[in-house]
Amino acid sequence: MRILIVPDSYKGSLSSKEVADCMEQGVLEAMPEAIVRKIPIADGGEGTVEAMISALNGEYRELEVVGPLGDPVTAVYGVYDKGRAAVIEMAAASGLTLVPKEKLNPMVTTTYGTGQLIKEALENGCRRLVIGIGGSATNDGGIGMAQALGVKFLDAGGEEIGFGGGELHRIATIDISGIHPGIAGCMATIASDVTNPLCGDRGASRVFGPQKGATPEMVEQLDSGLKHLAEIIREQLGIDIAEAAGAGAAGGLGAGLIAFLNADMAKGIDIVLEAARFDEMVQAADLVITGEGRTDAQTAFGKTPAGVAKLAKKYNKPVICVSGGVAADVRDLYSIGLDVVIGATQSPMTLDEAIHNAEANIRHAVASVIRAMRIPQKYGAPQ
Repeated sequence: MRILIVPDSYKGSLSSKEVADCMEQGVLEAMPEAIVRKIPIADGGEGTVEAMISALNGEYRELEVVGPLGDPVTAVYGVYDKGRAAVIEMAAASGLTLVPKEKLNPMVTTTYGTGQLIKEALENGCRRLVIGIGGSATNDGGIGMAQALGVKFLDAGGEEIGFGGGELHRIATIDISGIHPGIAGCMATIASDVTNPLCGDRGASRVFGPQKGATPEMVEQLDSGLKHLAEIIREQLGIDIAEAAGAGAAGGLGAGLIAFLNADMAKGIDIVLEAARFDEMVQAADLVITGEGRTDAQTAFGKTPAGVAKLAKKYNKPVICVSGGVAADVRDLYSIGLDVVIGATQSPMTLDEAIHNAEANIRHAVASVIRAMRIPQKYGAPQ
């Protein structure tokens, strides 16, 4: 049997490559003769750079940038296509994992470091940018990113505003005269699995703000600030970002990239699968195994297992999803191409225990599925 393994990371536990290795071990434990191929994958969040650079034989670059709280952090991005293209994860420069829980505050966190990565790529000759925007600690509408690229946001007195979503209400004028010249000749694509608009009940602040440390009062201020930003951009730049699908991704960074880089929005999983030549590889497979940290109803909206299943079904290939956790609302996922959805944990345990035992849990779960598949062959039962 030819088995293609295509997992996302188990966030907070294992990288997509580590998950793929564990799944391979589980397969070979139960079916030593299997031929296994692996494609570590990501959907625009953490692991996107690793997945793209691995698939495209690119190289990693490092840069010290301004982190989400203004402190310096070292961020990694990738370059491929003979230096003409770059893949950037905003999480590497402006991500949630860079902020201690007790310091989470989207009123002050900034995307400035993400803008520095974009600037560095442009100045090194990259004219094609893929920007993964999952895992943000920010809610600044992308103004920090734009500030790093030379855009000035001025208050009523002509002074430049500071960092963070708490500053958005002060914007009176946007001066793009100093924007980086490389942007004019650059094609940028936003890799995301989020389709939320910028503001409102489904907007960046109300849906994602609380996980970044926003109190109910902060949520209202942040949402109001993003509405104000959208109005100023529409009035002064002639660009309407308020209702653009995905504008609310990464605390409004999606909106900022659309407004200041003229970026297109695409599903991160589709970008990575194309780079990895998944369409070609799945045709040669008998079975596909995928997975993620947690599978629930949201998985259908552009998460890795959904993207994998959609393409696999073009060729009528069975798809098994083995995830760290599985919610009770996954019934609808069977209609999008997943044939089996199971959790890797074998008994009740805390999240810390599940993370600590993730490798063994994945191996055991995958081996169990493969053994179950072999029962008809082993006992001659009807197939």
